[in-house]
Amino acid sequence: MTAPQRLTDRKREAIIQAAIAEFRANGFDITSMDKIAATAGVSKRTVYNHFPSKEELFAEILNQLWTRLTAVEEMSYRPDLPLRDQMRLMFQAKLQMLGDDNFLDLARVAIAATIHSPERAQHMVARMGEREEDLTVWIRAAQLDGRLKPVDPAFAAQQIQGMLKSFAFWPQISMGLTGLSPEMQTTVVESALDMFLACYQVCEK
Repeated sequence: MTAPQRLTDRKREAIIQAAIAEFRANGFDITSMDKIAATAGVSKRTVYNHFPSKEELFAEILNQLWTRLTAVEEMSYRPDLPLRDQMRLMFQAKLQMLGDDNFLDLARVAIAATIHSPERAQHMVARMGEREEDLTVWIRAAQLDGRLKPVDPAFAAQQIQGMLKSFAFWPQISMGLTGLSPEMQTTVVESALDMFLACYQVCEK
């Protein structure tokens, strides 16, 4: 990669970080491309060279949010391993991602920008749902193996995701609370597993 290309990449990243800061401070509608350019320390023309509109810039921020969501390692169902052990690994990775400061920054920007735009909100919810499909697939596989009861897999997945987010996402987003300690993460995961498996696991003979 040449030096000019590296400079271009640095400017692009500076624009994205400036946009996140401005969107968080002032909201999507009030934030201007002029202000983003000033905060990033670049010209307005440079901003438009990278992002033709504020909507495109916001879309890139959302794209980074989706990238972080998909960065959590996928886990395929294993018939030879205990359900609890498999789910514990998935949820520990999930809480680690939810506790990342950069991820929370991006999530706050996205959520704040969708509050007054139902169309944006629907798009965001749909995209997040796509990224959380892996657990639904895992639950369906466990059901086909006869180890989980025949509940709607999407419903069960959303149910336990909600348990985790009620401690490790929404309080941080809505009230600015700090992330969970490792000990509290363990408590949240184990408690959610207790309730989920007590409700849906098929008793093994």
